[in-house]
Amino acid sequence: MPVIDIIWDLPDDPDGNVQHIAEHGLVPSDVEHVLKYPKRRSKSRSSDRPIAFGRTPSGENIAVVYEEIDDSTVYPVTAYQVEE
Repeated sequence: MPVIDIIWDLPDDPDGNVQHIAEHGLVPSDVEHVLKYPKRRSKSRSSDRPIAFGRTPSGENIAVVYEEIDDSTVYPVTAYQVEE
């Protein structure tokens, strides 16, 4: 699935996805890079949502859990660093 559109909540929304990934030391551009250039995709064991694994532009390994809105649009739910 080629990701073209990524839905972000407002940065100041305390319950939004921007704030949630910030709690894990990440920014939207990290997540967008992995969603557009994943090394691997799978299903989250805890939520059964799609998950993408990859490296941020700075080289960190992260996992991005997301919801598929349509064929080219996703909503990132969370993202966090993972071991290689």
